[in-house]
Amino acid sequence: MDSCLSRFSRLFGSRVGAAVVGMVHVQALPGTPRHQHPMDAIVERACREAALYQELGLDGVLVENMHDVPYLRGSVGPEITAGMARVCSEVRRAVPKLPLGVQILSGANKEALAVAHVSGANFIRAEGYVFSHVADEGWMDACAGELLRYRKSIGAENVLVFTDVKKKHSSHAVTADLSIAEMAEASHFFLSDGVVLTGQATGSPVNCREMREVRDVTATHGIPLIIGSGVTETNVEQYYKCADALIVGSHFKENSHWMNDVDRSHVERFMENLKELNHSLE
Repeated sequence: MDSCLSRFSRLFGSRVGAAVVGMVHVQALPGTPRHQHPMDAIVERACREAALYQELGLDGVLVENMHDVPYLRGSVGPEITAGMARVCSEVRRAVPKLPLGVQILSGANKEALAVAHVSGANFIRAEGYVFSHVADEGWMDACAGELLRYRKSIGAENVLVFTDVKKKHSSHAVTADLSIAEMAEASHFFLSDGVVLTGQATGSPVNCREMREVRDVTATHGIPLIIGSGVTETNVEQYYKCADALIVGSHFKENSHWMNDVDRSHVERFMENLKELNHSLE
């Protein structure tokens, strides 16, 4: 059986430093409080942002229904699943060779798997995978057993499942006796394809001590470590050598705020900085 790192390398290619995955924050979908744009416009914007990421040399794209606030807990309605399936299918056509991921908030991991499977996406980001926590949306239970059985049942085993540990926007008092390394160990034991580490909130940087602790676990077991928040052109160096992938969203937006459009100049400066880092590592 292939290791997690070998599957990750086949998807993102062999590299010196971390892969860079750009966030496409889908505008509010039908039925959500902020929905206002027709689906054609929502799809066009998502495809435009994905194409820009590809043009500027990013290694992957992650599509997320970020504007659907306030989020439902653990599942979404068919209108959201259908909307995300259409968006992801069109993004897949716009960037056919770029690794593509799906996340559906909040914790709608089965729906994300289904969307990835039918749209040709390569991975999902799943929250609430092991242990429980209290999120903005309420109590979130672990889903690993049910999620991977669902993946098997629909024949989507080619879709990688990258899983958050100690997820942002959440209280983890109930698991205060567990270290971040123990949470990462549990994710590995429950067959995660990669561990995602975040700061306290969207755009917040990852604690470097926690990153080193999780890196020890992922390196031991041969699974990818993915930094899921707070990466900028000024701090990327402290994550680039340690992580296998960096998910960047807020920093690429106008005024570095997730609700805004992607700012081309932000992406260009970030990628230029990475070129310099690559040269220093070679």
